[in-house]
Amino acid sequence: PAPAERVRLREAAGLTQAAVAQALGVRVPSITAWEAGRAEPRGERLEAYRRLLEGLAHRYPAPAAPAPGREDAGPAPTLRPPAATPPGTAAHRTPPQDPETLSVPAPVPTAVPQPEVVKTPAGPSAPDMEPVVSVEAPAAPVAEVRPARPATSRRPAAWKAAVSPADPRFPHGPLAVLDGDGSAYGVDGIVLDCPASTVPELVEWTLKESGLGAAKLSRYGKDSDPLIVLTAAAAVRLGLPERLEGHEQRRSLRLPEDHPVVKQVLKARWQLTQRGFGPWARIYRKAQGRERQCVQLAILSWDALDERSWPGVSEMEPADIARVLGVYATRVITPRGSTAVSGLELMTALRPPTKAVQDAETGNWVSGHNAGSLGTEPVDPAPPEATPEHPVVVASGWTGGFLNEEAYQWVRSVDLLSDEECLLPFAVGLDLNTAFLAAAARLTVGLSAPDHFHAPQFNPKIPGSWLVDLSHVEVDPRLPSPFTPDGTRPTGPAWYQTHTVAYAQELGYNVQPLEAYLRRETGAYLDPWHDRLKAAYVDTLADLGVTRDLDDHQFLAAMEQHKQTDPALAAVLAAIKATVKGGVGKLRERPQGKSYTEGDPWPAMQRPTWRPDIRAAVISKARVNMHRKLLNMSRMTGLFPLAVLSDCVVYPSPGESPLDFLPYAASGKPQPGGFRLGPTPGLAKLEGVQSMLWAVDLMEQGFNPARHIKGGDAVLDEGE
Repeated sequence: PAPAERVRLREAAGLTQAAVAQALGVRVPSITAWEAGRAEPRGERLEAYRRLLEGLAHRYPAPAAPAPGREDAGPAPTLRPPAATPPGTAAHRTPPQDPETLSVPAPVPTAVPQPEVVKTPAGPSAPDMEPVVSVEAPAAPVAEVRPARPATSRRPAAWKAAVSPADPRFPHGPLAVLDGDGSAYGVDGIVLDCPASTVPELVEWTLKESGLGAAKLSRYGKDSDPLIVLTAAAAVRLGLPERLEGHEQRRSLRLPEDHPVVKQVLKARWQLTQRGFGPWARIYRKAQGRERQCVQLAILSWDALDERSWPGVSEMEPADIARVLGVYATRVITPRGSTAVSGLELMTALRPPTKAVQDAETGNWVSGHNAGSLGTEPVDPAPPEATPEHPVVVASGWTGGFLNEEAYQWVRSVDLLSDEECLLPFAVGLDLNTAFLAAAARLTVGLSAPDHFHAPQFNPKIPGSWLVDLSHVEVDPRLPSPFTPDGTRPTGPAWYQTHTVAYAQELGYNVQPLEAYLRRETGAYLDPWHDRLKAAYVDTLADLGVTRDLDDHQFLAAMEQHKQTDPALAAVLAAIKATVKGGVGKLRERPQGKSYTEGDPWPAMQRPTWRPDIRAAVISKARVNMHRKLLNMSRMTGLFPLAVLSDCVVYPSPGESPLDFLPYAASGKPQPGGFRLGPTPGLAKLEGVQSMLWAVDLMEQGFNPARHIKGGDAVLDEGE
């Protein structure tokens, strides 16, 4: 019968969708889709559903149609899928009628738009992208779509779901979460039927039928490969272990090469990257023209989603996981591994190393350098910018010292606490929103290899590393030194990044560099990265009810409740913050493994994005930004911090709120230059409140109150 009749028959029998689903051995979303006409059952389920509906039609015949022209005939009912009854309720346990009775006509395929193919521009006119091979759209069927079951997370009206992609090549969004029954949950609540029972079949289905993927983020970039996230049940169905087994697999985070699934993949002429088949596996073939053949898999039960970056996501229902990852993919990037990896990949996606350029002699379009990018080849760092194990350092025998541009970890000596401070009742912690992201805004960094200079004149506009003596700079001992991570005063010449030296000039001191490693080609490489992540952070906070138009009282109240407003969106926010810090840390990824020998190259060094100098520039600017606010606060309020971390500062306070000590003008507006409350990067929010006695006790024991002000142990965030 027609979809509307299916609904009528079920409701006439007093059955819930859950009861019918239980009898037929399917999930509620399948029944919802069949009743909406968006999908049809197949095989044995088709026969069982047909028998059920025939039996119900015999017991509950359709009412006679109203005679034509009757004015009292009501409007046709609006059909909508009823909410699924929660498992364990009486309705959920109600047994359905005997399904040994029914017959349904053969299913009619749902029309789904085929992917559109971009054609190569004719003639020598400049293309907007690299040359594209024109391909006829295949006639292969696109995966059936059915609406998702109701999500378990609580979502406010302000929720902005992942926007449906405008690119017709990817009608079903960037990713899907595959469950054990073949249901692939995508963005916007869609559910695809995935018939694959092996990994090679899954890869073929994803590339040919799923309609998954995401368009490039920049003019000269590449489309994002589709991501399939596997639940534990889906992994087992595909022949994978529910968890990595044995010490070796857990240590290497990958399946052994002789595992049956790995053999299946290779036998089907697919390849794995050097990471092998681990929690994040990339399966690919060589691209044909511009058409990429790559699928990424993420296995949830193998800890693909780190709990620190994606709090609570692995335990969510598949539809909710798809929603969380879908919002992240739409606002940031399709996840490509850890949030740190995704943060680094986002830099390249927004600043691709190459673009199509026209050869002056032949008129052909070839791959050329994209100005403002880091290019395609890695560059060696200057010795003071490298790490001690780097080949540049070991081979040269460098002993001239290294940059020490790290985030603050400073605690004021208890001997410098005044009686007035000790009598204040509270210690209040302020957290700076994505401090590293704020530092990346309009940050000029070097794009080329460094050149060595002796006795150069300092120029704050040139990014690089400077050997200079800043021990003569006087700073109030109740404040940390702006030049060292631990806040101690420098004792002689040391290497500093440009922003650190420029701040010494800003404080009114003369600087005379002894040496410098500087870069001639410069640019604001991180600007698009900053802009995209800032928009993602601010939009997600707004969806949680924390908007820019709130006054400071309203802002603090909204921040206190935002994680309870919607745990799913709170997880997206945590992932965005982890993407910022992890991406900056990946710019100086260190070698891993006990077998590493100093002086040997390691894999991360082969990336053009292995740039410890850029990491140093971000952290230097963030630390300088922090000190500038600390100094201004001391001048405006007479208050000095008890402790400072990378993005947290603890102040003694007469009250439990930041409003009790932050500086405000007579008009009620925040005083410029100090810490200000708000939802944008660089502004502050409440981190935590403890008693002053608690803070002093920690300080006397040598602990940092900023790390514990929340009431637990804060994560050490050094941009690693």
